[in-house]
Amino acid sequence: MSSSSPQQVTLLGATGSIGRSTLDVIAQHSASYRLHAVTAYRSRDALLEICLQHEPARAVIGTESDAQWLRTRLRDAGRGHVDVSHGEAALLEVSRAAEVDVVMAAIMGAAGLLPTLAAVEAGKRVLLANKEALVMSGGLFMDAVSRHGATLLPIDSEHNAIYQCLPMQRAGRHRELIRDGVSRLLLTASGGPFRNWSLEALANVTPDQACAHPNWSMGRKISVDSATMMNKGLELIEACWLFDTAPAQVEVVVHPQSIVHSMVGYADGSVLAQMGNPDMRTPIAYGLAWPSRVDAGVEPLDLFVISRLDFEAPDDVRFPCLRLAREAMEAGGTAPASLNAANEVAVQAFLDGKLSFLGIARLVSATLQATEVCAADSLDVVLCEDARARQLAERLLHQRSF
Repeated sequence: MSSSSPQQVTLLGATGSIGRSTLDVIAQHSASYRLHAVTAYRSRDALLEICLQHEPARAVIGTESDAQWLRTRLRDAGRGHVDVSHGEAALLEVSRAAEVDVVMAAIMGAAGLLPTLAAVEAGKRVLLANKEALVMSGGLFMDAVSRHGATLLPIDSEHNAIYQCLPMQRAGRHRELIRDGVSRLLLTASGGPFRNWSLEALANVTPDQACAHPNWSMGRKISVDSATMMNKGLELIEACWLFDTAPAQVEVVVHPQSIVHSMVGYADGSVLAQMGNPDMRTPIAYGLAWPSRVDAGVEPLDLFVISRLDFEAPDDVRFPCLRLAREAMEAGGTAPASLNAANEVAVQAFLDGKLSFLGIARLVSATLQATEVCAADSLDVVLCEDARARQLAERLLHQRSF
């Protein structure tokens, strides 16, 4: 590809909040980036609108009936040239397509593991916004990145911040992270909407309350994870794999303003922080343009308006999910995959009105206590343990035995 040719981008999870922000950045730099493929599981109306506005070469949706509906609507609108397909095989195909340069991995949850891994195995530049892929299969995933020569750039604002704060050295056309002198990673957390709530008040939290994040616009599942602080626990696990760091070296710091996105502490006492307004277009633009930087369409940070930055320790009593995640990472093997699986079941039950807010952590804990940790030495083992943990969590939920 010549330097003047636009980079071809596959956007996995185009209809979510990360997907929408990615489309905005791409639209601002249409001479540099071209959408090859967009995917969604069931949001066919939203995917239709994306195809009409951005005209990708391909679109992938979950079912055959939705694919047929999408083809018909696109044809009627004069966009019949968009190739519409469906199902997992098509999803994997667009993730590793030869003409694709960059894959934005923004599918939520465990469903994003296989297409993200397919992009890695095809040696793509992978912009990782799906933390569950690393939580489930960390060692296998990072080995695949190295083995296939993929470029992995973290898009979660916290990991992107750490990536920017770590020193790098240039080696030819690439840059490698240097970890010498790094003493700790400091993951910031907003604390969610219930940072100051009592245990008694948390017992009566509703799904709508849990989804009303004070700083970020996110989907319902990740909003609940933020409210329980499980999201920060999953990010702790992700950080360990991304930066080859022990759990004890990752410290979570509650920072309610969400201006400092994360920090890196050094042996000489220095702490480097990456700051900015809470807008996912900043890390997305960083990943797309790396190692250069482009305008993300984000308002510059005005420190006089912010005026103060607050930090505090997380409360493991009111928010035990953070402790559960740390313990799962310390246990190793398939424990993080089981943690993630149980959490996905618990959060969906909460959103469906079948489980209390405090019951999320209790169900996850009970599932982990009843699950045997195995060596995560193959993808089949990881997927098997994921399914086993889901079945166990569903059974515990049904029996109310936790």
